[in-house]
Amino acid sequence: MGGKAGGVTGLRFDDSITRQRVKRGTVRRILPYAAPYRWFLALLLLATVTVAVVTAAGPLILKAIIDDGIVPKRTGTVVWLCLLVAALSLVEAGAAYLGAWCSGRIGEGLVHDLRTKVFAHIQRQPLAFFTRTRTGALVSRLNTDVIGARQALTTLLSQSVSTLLTLALVLAAMVYLSWQITLAALMMIPFFLLPARLIARRQERLAREAMELDADMSSMMHERFNVSGALLSKLYGHPDDDLAAFAAKTGRVRDVSILRVVYGRIFGIVVTVLTALTTAVVYGLGGVLTIGGSLELGSLVAMVALLMRLYGPINLLASMQATAMTALVSFDRVLEVLDLEPRIVERAGARELAAPGRSGPPAPDIVFDRVRFRYPGAEEVSLASLESSVRSPGGGADERWTLCDLSFHAPAGKLTALVGPSGAGKTTITQLVPRLYDATEGVVRVGGQDVRDLALRSLRHAVGVVTQDAHLFHDTLRANLEYARRGATERELIEACRAALVWDTISALPDGLDTVVGERGHRLSGGEKQRVALARLLLKAPPIVVLDEATAHLDSESEAAIQRALETALSGRTSLVIAHRLSTVRNADQILVIEAGRIRERGTHEELLLGGGLYADLYRTQFAQQAAGTGG
Repeated sequence: MGGKAGGVTGLRFDDSITRQRVKRGTVRRILPYAAPYRWFLALLLLATVTVAVVTAAGPLILKAIIDDGIVPKRTGTVVWLCLLVAALSLVEAGAAYLGAWCSGRIGEGLVHDLRTKVFAHIQRQPLAFFTRTRTGALVSRLNTDVIGARQALTTLLSQSVSTLLTLALVLAAMVYLSWQITLAALMMIPFFLLPARLIARRQERLAREAMELDADMSSMMHERFNVSGALLSKLYGHPDDDLAAFAAKTGRVRDVSILRVVYGRIFGIVVTVLTALTTAVVYGLGGVLTIGGSLELGSLVAMVALLMRLYGPINLLASMQATAMTALVSFDRVLEVLDLEPRIVERAGARELAAPGRSGPPAPDIVFDRVRFRYPGAEEVSLASLESSVRSPGGGADERWTLCDLSFHAPAGKLTALVGPSGAGKTTITQLVPRLYDATEGVVRVGGQDVRDLALRSLRHAVGVVTQDAHLFHDTLRANLEYARRGATERELIEACRAALVWDTISALPDGLDTVVGERGHRLSGGEKQRVALARLLLKAPPIVVLDEATAHLDSESEAAIQRALETALSGRTSLVIAHRLSTVRNADQILVIEAGRIRERGTHEELLLGGGLYADLYRTQFAQQAAGTGG
């Protein structure tokens, strides 16, 4: 953020985002979403036609009451025509109710359809998408923008039809009564439409900027209000600066909202003045024609009533341009997400990964064949409007290779340990196995098959991962465990918890497995959360296991017990373990020493120590203290 934190001018929005125009074809792309509601649309159009006909018929009946009833003093005619007016008002009320119900049914149905479609599409995005995207901006697309998109459908398909039909019928009635007055009234219409067009263009940009501002503000609240963010803010933050930064964002929201209100009021003032001038013209011209005998009094009164009903639709049509443009911006932003194709896709004819059986190897092996990898750039996996509204200099893609010509074989049913300095590429290696990312060059094989030829669900079902910072949903322990295996029995849940040495803790809780763990599991200690994650892994029982410093949060006694549990859990499974503890390294069937994305050394613990290379140095600096503490 540039400038002073507390100043509104310190927030600079990327013009490439806020100056975007609604894409051509957006309206055409809305129509398929209306297809499931075609019968409700038919009823809505029927109700709309009914209301439009009654609107145009009212002044004509008023003319008949005056010219055919009041002037010739025919009481019966007046009574019958008044009863007709009352009956038509009831019909109009019923049609309006039906229209409102259909509009609500269509609109809320569209919201449901769009939300579920966007949610499913976002779930298919690669991990790189989520590492770049602001959560608040993404949530804004599912909430604010989807609701705005509903307006696009209901406004364009109901109000526009109603307005145009009413306008046509009212004009036809006016021409029937007096073509001279109708012509005079029509000459004023361009003065309504010109300011509406100018204001609509400005409103489109303001609407897009308001949505970006809302997403930016939501992102800050998401970051500060989750447990990790709140803890960081309290321990390291500066509350006054945070408040000033938030005030800057809300101040910009205020400024844009004021501008939108002002433009709306300006248009209202222009419309009021033009309506008054047009009414004066109609009364003047109509009065002259009535005095001259070429126009009946009832026709003049009906013309004035029709004029009010003419400029109502014109005003609505003019202001609807801005409303529809705002709604189209929302729909455009939703389609922008849906148009972002996932980088990790399943090939046509993808094969299932064969489940390990009694014959052959107990689990698939893993082979990296001359793999090179670098993280994709923003334009490949994300959208500028989902990353940041503030322009950041030098935001190009990182051209550095994270992995360089990496080749190794992790034998089936064996434990392969990955060691090396921070940033060497160890975690990246483990993320290529379940296709969280795809290798830029080279091939990753599981069970002899290129992972890109395997069905994603099958591949990921075969891989179990526990990371250093295990994530738990804001739900019960039971739900978090069953996420690994739907339909697991109570006994299976308890056995997994016992094996992970967390059952004693869970059974002591008042609600046991039905205890809510809080957002990201923050109601549990770090060690307890890690053991629940291990229990989830044991419950899944995958043939391939990835442990990314999974025991980092445990004390020595608990870690030793967990290691014993893991020995049973890892038995017969292909394991990739990023080593954090000496015991893991010693037990490994092979150790790969990673540095700067390359394998510098490989072998067993004893072989590498005798080699006196990088592993020996790491052993002395990282593992020697652990060895001394365990008597090793």
